[in-house]
Amino acid sequence: MVTKPDTSKPQHTVRLQPTGTEFGVYEGETILNAGFRQGVALIHGCKEGQCSACKAVLLDGDAEMLKYSTFALPDSERDSNHVLLCRTLAYSDLEIELLMFDEELLSHSIAVREFNAKVEQVDALTHDIRRLVLSLDKPMTFFAGQYADITLPDGSLTRSYSMGSAPSDPSKLEFIIKCYNGGRFSSRLDGELKVGAEVIVSGPYGTCFRREHREDKPLLLIGGGSGLAPLLSILNDQIAEAPERKIRLFYGARTQADLFWTERFEALAKQLPDFRFVPALSAADDDAQWSGERGFIHEVLQRSLQSEDLADGADAYACGPAPLIDAAIPVLQVAGVEPERIYFDKFTPATN
Repeated sequence: MVTKPDTSKPQHTVRLQPTGTEFGVYEGETILNAGFRQGVALIHGCKEGQCSACKAVLLDGDAEMLKYSTFALPDSERDSNHVLLCRTLAYSDLEIELLMFDEELLSHSIAVREFNAKVEQVDALTHDIRRLVLSLDKPMTFFAGQYADITLPDGSLTRSYSMGSAPSDPSKLEFIIKCYNGGRFSSRLDGELKVGAEVIVSGPYGTCFRREHREDKPLLLIGGGSGLAPLLSILNDQIAEAPERKIRLFYGARTQADLFWTERFEALAKQLPDFRFVPALSAADDDAQWSGERGFIHEVLQRSLQSEDLADGADAYACGPAPLIDAAIPVLQVAGVEPERIYFDKFTPATN
């Protein structure tokens, strides 16, 4: 849910270096939320002080930090004026040095907004993957690959999920959600969140969105589990703009029971001039019915990069569990994909 600032409190100015970007922040509002509210697209991840994606250096000003994980910001770094923007509160004008920033990202800013939504459809795709479709009271502008927060009407629970739908239908959002035993939100998809149920959606968030005007270079999509959602959004958005682009979709699962929509991707492979869907199973040693790739998806990715000219100038998007991302990124880099062309979204379990 969008955190609304207390506008009765003093407002200060945040100046970001080296970009020179300036925006206002109210006391009691985090730097990251102030940026979201005003369309300043700062690099971020969990938004909860757990992942270090928004780490920066406080150059000048009076600020304090909300509770955070020392894994994300060790004491030694805190002592040298490093901060997490998702946890930083301003009590004067601040000057902050960004450690990670993206000029293209800053030029593609969309202010975060809040929307009322209703459940339109819930489908079971596998034993533990659900498709959730929400209709919004007004369109949400977003880039393919971004995510939104879904909050119960009473505000008691919020979860972040990537849009699986393309931005072309901004009043209807589709999500692919993995169900966990005891999951406080996902468990509601099997009964409690019925068609017509109301929720609150806020967004868009995320920096792993499709970069445009790259049709002459390969597009590599790598994911597993519900990580297919942002990849599907990127894929469909790309097809709508330039279906002739060379596209490879690598998807990792454990067994055939964990695969879904394979027919859809096989049909796309017949329709598009240069698209391939490469599913791989990591636990199929005893599956005589499986004739496709075996092994972890980063291993299959490595073999494909060695056998086909895919890395030169490619854009690579990796989405899914952290171990998958951590394994795939070195494979991409060794193959020659430029680090600035590797975009990723690590799906981390909720902490509350």
